[in-house]
Amino acid sequence: MDKKTQAIVAYITLIGWVIALLQYNKEKDPLVRFHLKQSLGVMILSILLYVAIMIVTMIVPALGILGFANLAVLLLWILGIINAANGVEKPLPLIGGFAEAKLNFI
Repeated sequence: MDKKTQAIVAYITLIGWVIALLQYNKEKDPLVRFHLKQSLGVMILSILLYVAIMIVTMIVPALGILGFANLAVLLLWILGIINAANGVEKPLPLIGGFAEAKLNFI
């Protein structure tokens, strides 16, 4: 699998992320490492946002409209795939800096 394909696969669910990580461990390409970190950041944001929205919605059901905030996660996910397909190491808005600074274990 070439480096662009690995970078794209990293954004396709958790299973795709694990597959890209296993391939990365064989080749150690910096592009794949960058996108592994970015996609993990998107996944973490998605889970935290989901939990926060569920808690707020349980307390105040009228705020169920906050569920549309998940569209921001979808937008980040699409931007990440586009960057990976172009072979660009451009940090994603909002979470790119966090992913680069805190997810160094990859």
